[in-house]
Amino acid sequence: MFVRTLDSYVMANTAEWQRLEELVDAAAKKQNKLHGDELDELLARYQRASAHLSHVRTTYADPLVTQRLTRVVAGARAVIYGSQPKARGAFISFFTSTFPAAVWSARWFIVLSALAFFIPAVVTGAWLANSDAAIEALAPPALREAYVQEDFEAYYSSAPAAEFATQVLINNIQVSFLAFVVGIMWTFPTVLLLAFNGANVGFAAGLFYAAGEPAKFWGLILPHGLLEISAILVAGGAGMQMGWALVKPGDRTRMDALTEEAKRAASIVMGLIVVFIFAGLIEGFVTPSPLDTWARISIGAAAFFAFWSYVFALGPAAMAKGYTGSVIQRPIRDVPEL
Repeated sequence: MFVRTLDSYVMANTAEWQRLEELVDAAAKKQNKLHGDELDELLARYQRASAHLSHVRTTYADPLVTQRLTRVVAGARAVIYGSQPKARGAFISFFTSTFPAAVWSARWFIVLSALAFFIPAVVTGAWLANSDAAIEALAPPALREAYVQEDFEAYYSSAPAAEFATQVLINNIQVSFLAFVVGIMWTFPTVLLLAFNGANVGFAAGLFYAAGEPAKFWGLILPHGLLEISAILVAGGAGMQMGWALVKPGDRTRMDALTEEAKRAASIVMGLIVVFIFAGLIEGFVTPSPLDTWARISIGAAAFFAFWSYVFALGPAAMAKGYTGSVIQRPIRDVPEL
């Protein structure tokens, strides 16, 4: 089967892309007020260019061509949806396109982030749950019993719900921001931070399992933990992606690669604030509530599936439309000619 080379593909479609750029420039001169045939042509060429962008990303993975097509598609999209009020349009666009595209672009780093978190969690939990010697060396029986029977659960009722939810929100944002920031140091500190937090979760789980109270542990951790840990893993993935840009910048300079990934990671951190608000509300109002365990876990599971369904539904679609996930996108005129 004949497969076009990148050069032949570009030559075959350059006129199409240039015409789309001309329409975007014309729209800028008319303050985005295209009508009739021009608007129909712009929409048709925008759809074709979006398909070209998806094909180039999948087949050729050439950063220069991808960059130019991304700007072309973004410029056309701005014209097509430019009739929305700017502030409202930017807000909606961020949560329907920019943020999910940024999370989706970091999906493999999020998988690595999950491994860095859950492997230490499982190893630590299994070790404590199955080793009498480890449990005995950890703490006296009285302290272990107090932790399992009172202290762990009391933490979630240690302050009024609204105050506690606020404290949790601030703490979670700090942890996620730290996981994001330390990624700049070649990803390794982010891996250590995730591993440390995972080991802490495994530590608690191991104590509860050793005491024969696994249901109590999951009933307290899952309602808020499903969404909260998801957000922390996404933040960790963003940090790892940013750090990896320094390890393997491709044909970019390390500074250019870092800048590009930092803009995308900034979108993730901004979007996660909303996710952490919901996780904090669940931890403050649902986890310590008198609801049955199944009801509390169901609320947490619903929030978890809602978030990941949102990412899986909107992330790939946004990237196919030309969104890069960057919180700042350069104008189309800044893209070098091929």
